[in-house]
Amino acid sequence: MSAGTTTVACVVEHRLFEVDEARALLPEMRRRVDALVEARADLTELSVDLRRSGSSPLGGLAEVKALQARLDDMLEWFPGQGIEVKGVAPVLLDFPAELNGMSVRLCWLEGEPALAWYHRSDLGIAGRRRLPD
Repeated sequence: MSAGTTTVACVVEHRLFEVDEARALLPEMRRRVDALVEARADLTELSVDLRRSGSSPLGGLAEVKALQARLDDMLEWFPGQGIEVKGVAPVLLDFPAELNGMSVRLCWLEGEPALAWYHRSDLGIAGRRRLPD
């Protein structure tokens, strides 16, 4: 993985979330995303410094490899919960669900205070709509 890219494991079992169930995961999810964002920033800064000047106050190649491994480990938690990782910069997470009999993804984007959006499974983020009350 280089800065800005990563490989994410596939969801092992297909899980459908209820809105309340997905929202209940938000505190733990946010805690993990905060740690991921910090490691992502360190990896990006370190990688750019090493490319530009060959050195960085954050370390060298060994630290790049360690941060890459740490990010990969952090990202494994999400598919293990049934959450789909759609992006890491910014973090974009989807929770498979059904609304009114339609296959959808409850959609959370880094920085959002709540899980308040969804999109049809076949549309992706461009089809995002607010969740009904």
